[in-house]
Amino acid sequence: MPSTLQNIEKRIFKDSLSFKRQLHRWRFLEKSIVFTNGCFDLLHPGHIHLLSEAADMGDILLVGLNSDASVGRLKGADRPRIKESLRALQLASLFFVDGVILFEEDTPEALIREVKPDVLVKGGDYSPDQIAGADFVKSYGGRVEIVPLLENFSTSKLLTKI
Repeated sequence: MPSTLQNIEKRIFKDSLSFKRQLHRWRFLEKSIVFTNGCFDLLHPGHIHLLSEAADMGDILLVGLNSDASVGRLKGADRPRIKESLRALQLASLFFVDGVILFEEDTPEALIREVKPDVLVKGGDYSPDQIAGADFVKSYGGRVEIVPLLENFSTSKLLTKI
């Protein structure tokens, strides 16, 4: 019998083939797939709020996670504070997250095109025209949802306090 940690690690897709197989299973089972993405450096209550709200919008919550290199390009040389393997493990250990997949690009556009989610979710710090992949998702009848931010929680603000 697999351990709890092994079950958590199964939710982290480390190769394209295992990811495509699982995506095919979910589609075969007619599960609605919700996709969100981010850096998730210093996981905090604002992230939990976003992810739990997103999970309520469908059957499967898939999280695209920026790689360390991608975070560094987007946030600066001193980021991320937490390495991608640990950020992925933290996300996958949340009971409402069904899968985590890393991406190297600065935006998840290519990943969104591969997943073709039923719902694309971002936090309230984005407007609809700023969401990578939004036009593509809308083009086939998918929904784009924005979850209001939880006040006083952002990784950047937390890092300035540390």
